[in-house]
Amino acid sequence: MVDHVAGENVNQVVDKGKEVPPHDTPGYELPLLLFGGFRTLIDRLHARLAEEGHPDMRPAHGFAMQAIGVHGGTASDIGRRLGVSKQAAGKTVDRLLAAGYAERADDPADARRKLVRLTPRGYDALARSAAIFDDLRAEWIAVLGGDRVRDVEAALRNVVPAETAFRLDATSWLGTP
Repeated sequence: MVDHVAGENVNQVVDKGKEVPPHDTPGYELPLLLFGGFRTLIDRLHARLAEEGHPDMRPAHGFAMQAIGVHGGTASDIGRRLGVSKQAAGKTVDRLLAAGYAERADDPADARRKLVRLTPRGYDALARSAAIFDDLRAEWIAVLGGDRVRDVEAALRNVVPAETAFRLDATSWLGTP
């Protein structure tokens, strides 16, 4: 990894005594490149969302809104889906409420519980995100070619277990939402 300010290699994982096979790269580059691709897509998504009326959206908000889903959920439900505590989920929900992406409502099945539901603004942000991701994928196809992008997607489906491919709890190991 390179420090973009100082321009020096700061990766402490590199084993200087290990030989890298010719025409191959060290193993640590794969997760960094995958994360770099993810980060590039997410950063570009949020730049576009800001241009389209959602300047307050953050990556953690998207995960949380997916965890809320179309039927809503309690703070405990959302925390469980995100892999964080009820308190951490509550803080994220509070941010979504303040930004107008979600609302609290009585649970029709249990008057003692409050459900968190997406608002029309929340649904708009998710719909715009989906359209922007389609645009970003099309840009990758324009650069890499459709076959290569589909090959990368197929290869990732082969190595990523199906039960973890679309998990929402990434924020629990990247940091509290």
